[in-house]
Amino acid sequence: MAAADYVRRIYATFQALIHEIAKFGVIGAVAYVFTVAVSNALHLGLKVGPLTSLGVAMVIAATLSYFANRHWTWRHKERTGLQRELPLFLGLSIVGFVITEIPVAFSEYVLHQHSALAYNISGNLIGTGLGTIWRFWSFKRWVFLEPEPLRTEDAAHEALV
Repeated sequence: MAAADYVRRIYATFQALIHEIAKFGVIGAVAYVFTVAVSNALHLGLKVGPLTSLGVAMVIAATLSYFANRHWTWRHKERTGLQRELPLFLGLSIVGFVITEIPVAFSEYVLHQHSALAYNISGNLIGTGLGTIWRFWSFKRWVFLEPEPLRTEDAAHEALV
């Protein structure tokens, strides 16, 4: 089998996932730029604490991200209502927020690295990367569900594994 055929088969197998990751990535990139700008403005410009600065920026970005992901990334998924989806999305985002804050707290309070570079590497690079992986997986599993006929008990069990 030629390499091109192999790549086409892999793409065909994972096409939906590849498109979801790409869309999630675009929204995430916009949210990331927003988070970096707002958190730096708060922390470095207005001298707000490092965890508070990143937290405020992330809450605003997460809310905007929910609506973008609902209407673009996972528009093909079942709509289970804003009253269910948004709180769950924000709750899982809080877990992602904690994951993102851990490297900032470690850098600031354990390593005593207080420079702008250390802040941006720990929060906006390492923390955001880890938090993004968590958010994609958890949103796909628990917020934006497959249409009812595709959901089975086996699929639900597999999602937890």
